[in-house]
Amino acid sequence: MSDERYDLAIVGSGGAAFAAAIAARERDLAVVMVESGTIGGTCVNTGCVPSKAMLAAAEARHVAASQRFPGVPTQAGRVDLAALVGAKQDLVEAMRAEKYVDLAAEYGWRVVHGFARFAGEADAPVLDVDTADGPVRIDAAQYLVANGATPSAPPVDGLAATGYLTSTTALELTALPASMVVVGGNAVGLELAQLFARLGVDVTVLEALDRLAPFDEPEVSHALADAFVADGISVVTDAMVTSVRRTAAGYVVTVDAEDHGGVELVAEQLVVATGRRPATEHLGLDGVGVKTDERGAVVVDECQRTANPRIWAAGDVTGGPQFVYVAAGQGTAAVDNAFADARRTLHYASLPRVTFTSPAIAAVGLTAAEAAAHGLDVDSRVLPLDRVPRAIVDGDTRGLVKIVADRATGRVVGVSMLAHGAGDAILAAVYAVKAGMTVQQVADTWAPYLTAAEALKLAAQTFTRDVSKLSCCAS
Repeated sequence: MSDERYDLAIVGSGGAAFAAAIAARERDLAVVMVESGTIGGTCVNTGCVPSKAMLAAAEARHVAASQRFPGVPTQAGRVDLAALVGAKQDLVEAMRAEKYVDLAAEYGWRVVHGFARFAGEADAPVLDVDTADGPVRIDAAQYLVANGATPSAPPVDGLAATGYLTSTTALELTALPASMVVVGGNAVGLELAQLFARLGVDVTVLEALDRLAPFDEPEVSHALADAFVADGISVVTDAMVTSVRRTAAGYVVTVDAEDHGGVELVAEQLVVATGRRPATEHLGLDGVGVKTDERGAVVVDECQRTANPRIWAAGDVTGGPQFVYVAAGQGTAAVDNAFADARRTLHYASLPRVTFTSPAIAAVGLTAAEAAAHGLDVDSRVLPLDRVPRAIVDGDTRGLVKIVADRATGRVVGVSMLAHGAGDAILAAVYAVKAGMTVQQVADTWAPYLTAAEALKLAAQTFTRDVSKLSCCAS
């Protein structure tokens, strides 16, 4: 076994790992990164980049098929999924090379391909790595665990034996199925369901809780469900999958649903999108004093330090918000804290989140229910998109804006949007929440006319005006 020594050893190569490696190299530290799979992590390889590329293609076909504007005839032909997936993969490989592989070479850290496991003692941890060229032992001053999470599935009778698609493998199909059941009505399941429906697949979404997007505002959930039904997607909530089997006809999914009783759904393909679990099972963390919780997530303090003072963790492996920008922020903070004792902490009160459906869900801060759970006395108002000029001229008024404000101070504590362009417009709400702006200040701020962002200003005006009395131009 060959021995190597570094200032920082990183397990994983995704957003958290790369941000940490860059921060460390900018301090002129010796860095090694260990990756067991494809460099780049989830976002570029199997998550954000490929899914949004496919969603854009599905949206293009939907627009062509819908003929929304009089006098502009359009049509959508048969989808060549193999060609679409090939183009998606070309994009992934190009971005992986530019944003990850080339960047690692430019900054000058070593990448070791192999399976890493902690060894040694808690006060002298090392990494043993199984590589194609033989075992390597890495000794570092500090370690960062940043190897992300993997799709998980519920313990349903027959599910493991029959096999199923995940968020990763669903995007690797090269032929469209005639029908598909998607288990999971949160962000990933919603995106996949609409993607395949708009490519021409007969899709049913099953959600165990009482509404789609169950952690968003109820008004958003109900409006999105209406949009899904309008797209021809079947939606079943309060739906508990009890068993899965395969027949010559395809997957047979037995569902106990409150509104439907016990039913059997038959589909050519089955996608399970019920969450992700931290990838910590084979890292040997217990042996070096690193604690994990009941889900396997690495337990860290507010500075990203684990129970072992020389081992840090960042990104999805910690079980926190699963966004690449959060992972990157945590990775950078971990390096600053490990090597400069900066004691940096991250704050998530103004963290934005987007689900890339059409219309898209975007939110920041607290929902009304979360605010109440925090003991806040809040006032909230909802503005339907049929009062927003951008939506009116686009011919699509599905959606809304909801603002939650502290009743005593008027301070904006949460904003939710369901609209085309919501993912871009929500940044204005992020600034409002972060700056502690009041609804009156938002209402009095200039907003460009005929933009999705103008909806935020109009929604703020509803705290002092009746919705029906809003001008067509915000003022």
